[in-house]
Amino acid sequence: LFSATGFAAAISMLQSILGGRLLGPSTFGILGSITAFTSVINRFASFRMNVLVVRYVGLYEEQGDQERAAAVFKMAGLLEISGSLVAFVLIWLLAPIGAKLFANEPDLADWFRLYGLVVLANLIFESASGILQIFNRFNIIAIVTAVQSAITFLIIGVAFFAKWGLVAVVIAYMVGKTVGSFVITLYALRQAQQSWGPGWWRVPLGLLTDQKRSLLTFAFSTNISSTISLVAKDSEVLWVSAFVGTTQAGYYKTALALTNLLQLPVSPLPKATFPELSREIARQNWDNVRYILRQGSRLAAAYSVPVTILLILIGQPLISLTYGAEYLPTYPALVILLFGFTFVNIFYWNRVALLSLARPVFPTLVNFIGMLIK
Repeated sequence: LFSATGFAAAISMLQSILGGRLLGPSTFGILGSITAFTSVINRFASFRMNVLVVRYVGLYEEQGDQERAAAVFKMAGLLEISGSLVAFVLIWLLAPIGAKLFANEPDLADWFRLYGLVVLANLIFESASGILQIFNRFNIIAIVTAVQSAITFLIIGVAFFAKWGLVAVVIAYMVGKTVGSFVITLYALRQAQQSWGPGWWRVPLGLLTDQKRSLLTFAFSTNISSTISLVAKDSEVLWVSAFVGTTQAGYYKTALALTNLLQLPVSPLPKATFPELSREIARQNWDNVRYILRQGSRLAAAYSVPVTILLILIGQPLISLTYGAEYLPTYPALVILLFGFTFVNIFYWNRVALLSLARPVFPTLVNFIGMLIK
């Protein structure tokens, strides 16, 4: 995961530089609005099924109850398909509002709708990635992550030299995400068949009747938490674009891209840590739980603190060299984000630890209070 994330982050940085230089701050901000609009609505309708799958499929696998494990995956897939269809309908209906409010270009509504098609490619992506995590198929996730990034970068690279503009960049993002989603889904279905047999999908959902309340509480809590997160954090480019314009949104999108350097080795840690925590907590191996958390924070801090200091020192010349002097107003936002992301990196495990302990409501309440303050 670290290798793939590092490669993807480097490629993402390069494609961001090419896209930023090709489009300019204002159009680059419009691109951020288009992608963020779809992401936010998709997250709004999503129940973060990868989290539920890791928590409960992992639990039943540890208990040797493969039928219930298969039933959880089946239920998660059905819920996620429903959520994806709702998200696509919302994107289609709200695209004119999104184009006018966030891009200041009502004529771009069809491009908001076009990019929204990636939601249909992600019908059960979250559930599928959760299955691959549970069965330690991180190699598949890593390879797909790298290939998806390479495909997007190649298309944007061609668009840069051919001067194709916004249309080509939007298509590049769509193709990369679609390929990644399809491959992850196919491998997850194959893994389910290998683990539970070819008829796993016929397992009755009635097996989960006694766990119905806890499953639904978990699903809705993570959905609400995700909604809070997308309003307070994941839709920041949209807020900036709506309140102060697409040019400022372009600067902010650039600052977020540069923080990828800080998140490079830390971003895969929650995905790798969550299944391990779930297993150790299910076994009540509390010494191992503490070890995982302690070592994770040490690793994150050892990387995050020096990189933050370095980026603060060389941030301005780095922006000028890569994106161009017109992007120098990005620097103040970058400094603020670096402090925030460093703190988040060091305690990256707080949410997955609480979810592993079957405490999904507490982080939801904390996130809600944080959203109000923000």
